[in-house]
Amino acid sequence: MDPFLGEVRMFAGNFAPRGWAFCQGQLLPIRQYTALFSLLGTAYGGDGVNTFGLPDLRGRSPIGTGQGPGLAGVDIGEKAGSESVSLTANNFPPMAVNLAAVRATVAVPVSNGDADSNLPATNRVLAKSVDADGSGVNVSIYSESAATTTLAPFQAPLSGVATIGGASIPVSLRDPYLGVSMIIATEGIFPSRN
Repeated sequence: MDPFLGEVRMFAGNFAPRGWAFCQGQLLPIRQYTALFSLLGTAYGGDGVNTFGLPDLRGRSPIGTGQGPGLAGVDIGEKAGSESVSLTANNFPPMAVNLAAVRATVAVPVSNGDADSNLPATNRVLAKSVDADGSGVNVSIYSESAATTTLAPFQAPLSGVATIGGASIPVSLRDPYLGVSMIIATEGIFPSRN
């Protein structure tokens, strides 16, 4: 059975048979393919004076034109979609974590030895205060000696917002696939309208 001119088919071979061309978006001369141009026009490219384009189905899935119920309309020759997308916070539902309900247990190391400084430092812990003269000024409360105990833990209220970081790695949108050649009839029966 002869194909309709402009008919697109899948073909498992690695060549386009006689009377067919690959659907790879190539431009054809109008003067050589006048009948096919009368069907396709410039929907797939070309200047409409000397050239017209064939559909480019490399890495793309064909979809019916028009507008189905509850769907966006699709025009003939329209290209849309992407192989992958980088999701942003706008792609996820809102999420809130109430940090006021979270409690953190805090442990403070201390020493029962005499304090020898009134200045905090990374190598010092709280220690027994020493006020030899009773003046109450510059009381030493830090010591470089090792901690000998830890103060009893206590609950500390938290505030703020929890954030979830990410690397913005693109997410694939592609269905499982098998590559075959898509070909279009450049010769055949000129289709009549209903």
